[in-house]
Order: sequence, then structure tokens, then C-alpha cells
Amino acid sequence: MDSRGRVKLALEHREPDRVPIHDSPWQTTVSRWRGEGLPPRVSAADYFGFELAGFQADTSPMFPVEVLYEDEEHVVRRDSFGGVRKNHRDRERWPRAMFVDYSCKSRRDWEELKPRLEASDQRVNWPAGLQRFRRERRLGRFITYNAAVGYDKIQKYVAPERLLRAVITEPDWVRDMYAADARLVMEMCDRMTKRGFVFDGAFLFCDLGYRKGLFFSPRHFEEQLHPVFKELCSYFRGRGMPTILHCCGNVRELIPYFIEEGIACLQPLEVKAGMDLVELKGRYGDEMCFMGGIDVRLMALEDPAPLEEEIRVKFRAAKENGGYIYHSDHSVPKNVSLQQYGKTVELVKKYGEYKR
Repeated sequence: MDSRGRVKLALEHREPDRVPIHDSPWQTTVSRWRGEGLPPRVSAADYFGFELAGFQADTSPMFPVEVLYEDEEHVVRRDSFGGVRKNHRDRERWPRAMFVDYSCKSRRDWEELKPRLEASDQRVNWPAGLQRFRRERRLGRFITYNAAVGYDKIQKYVAPERLLRAVITEPDWVRDMYAADARLVMEMCDRMTKRGFVFDGAFLFCDLGYRKGLFFSPRHFEEQLHPVFKELCSYFRGRGMPTILHCCGNVRELIPYFIEEGIACLQPLEVKAGMDLVELKGRYGDEMCFMGGIDVRLMALEDPAPLEEEIRVKFRAAKENGGYIYHSDHSVPKNVSLQQYGKTVELVKKYGEYKR
């Protein structure tokens, strides 16, 4: 069975030969693995046999990216969203950028920027993208159309504290931003499929929570973002593409909305945020698939026993009747060695096998 068939069966709540495998190591993690034996020019996806491959368009306003200032320690750039970010030159120690400024401080700023959100062929690197697509297709991977959407995407335009105020006091503006972005996401999917991409599913990214709960109330989600997610899922479903949603934090309150919208699979189920894979499978497993939920902190331990127990217990519940894809409960940080992650994949294959 190839990866495409394996993932499709899992998303249809059917049992394949084994649990599909996918994950998201940091770039700094891959750099560490290179020094520990990951061969040059071999990706972590190929080395460990990850089974999904994603492709995307540039759905930003496509402002020119430019360096505004640099010194021995930092580089300050304007990004394609029109924002200003400060990066440390030592990306190993300081991988995250600091936001200095945002392009939208008011609805007026948004209205001036919105005309830039037009679909165009310039939003895709066609030669490189199609070449990689054909390779991944030959390898039998499950191909997804990837896009950041919704609240998480709009934070690239509007500072988080300003956006949260707008959720309360300017809901029409927030709805307009969500809708305009979603239209572009769908229009670019159309363009990519017309020019040769074949997608098996959609992988959307929208963080809506932190460790203790949601960024805003379920009511505000229902009134503002819920209709947009419905439209996106309907669009993808009409093209035979089940929708996987990446949504960090404790978002259990939103799962009934996700199911109503048509989200097929929720990822990554952060353990440290209280997202319990076994509990969620028992409660919602007939209506939704799950991807993730394996505590990445255990992968860095010298003793592999806690990780093995984690995988054994959770897989026993999660893989029953299909509906589960392996992934760490977020991404793989650089404190996990190549050997430790190799052991993780061995355990996933051992406990993920379906007995016939």
C-alpha cells in the first residue's frame, strides 16, 4: 500500500495496513541531524518516510521584501505582508523573528491593502513546484494544498492585541479580512489544479488557542470565522479534498464547530495544552479524524520507556477503526537527536500496524 492509499483510508475512518506517518521537524533540528548522520541532500521526509507532501501559493499581499537595517547581530526586513520583522543572525539560537511593525492598524489601512489580494500566476513558482509535485506523486505521497487562513493569517497584517480588540469592537472588519483571504486561497487552488497540480486533500493552518484555552470566545468564533471555515470546507469537499486543520492550543471547545464545518481531521493535539488523544478519539472519533497527540517532550529523554508507553497506549485507542495519522503533538525541536527520532519512528511502525 502506498502513502496516498494509506492516508486516504485513515481519513475515511477505515483501517489501512498501518498508521500513516508524518511530522514537522524544525530546520534547526534537521541541521543537528545532518551532523548525526542524516545524509546530505536527503530530506528528513525521505529518510523517515513521511507520507504527506504539501504545496502552496503565496497568498500574501506580495509587498517587496527588503532589508531596512542590519548590523552584526540583527537584520530588519519588511516582509511580503508589509510588516517589519527583526531577525537575529544566529538563527540556531534565536529562530523566531520579533515583530516591529504591522501593515494594518485600522480598517482604512486594510481597504488600501485589499486590492493587492488578487489571484495571479505570479503567486506560484511553477517550474520548481511542478517538478517537486511530480516527484512526490511518483513516490506515492498524499498531496495537500496548504494554506494559512483565518485569525492566524490575519495576525500577519494586524498586531495580535489590535486584532483581538477588533474581534470585539469591529466584527465587520474582521469578517471582511477573513473572507477576502479565503477567496484568494480558493482562487489559487483553482489556478494550481488547472496548471497541473493534483491535490488529494487540503491542509489549513489557523492557531486559535494557547495552553489554557481559546484566544477569544466560541461565540466570536461562531459569528466571524465559522462561516468562512464552512465555505472553505465546502469548496474543498466539492473537489474531493478532505480538509485537515492545524490548530494549536486547547481548542476542544471548537471541535463541534469543526465537525459541523466539515473538517475531516484535527492536528496537532498539543499534550501540554490538555488535548488528550485518547479522550478525543473516544468522544469524537466517529465524526472526526485526528493527527498528532504524541508528546514530543518524551522523544528527548535518554530512557525510551516513557515514549514507548505513550505510543503503545495512545495508538491502541487512536488507531481503532482508522481515523488516525501519527504526528508529534506539534513539531520536533532540536533537543531530539537523529537516533532518538529514529527510535520514535520504529515504535510508531511497531504499534501502528493493523493485524489482519
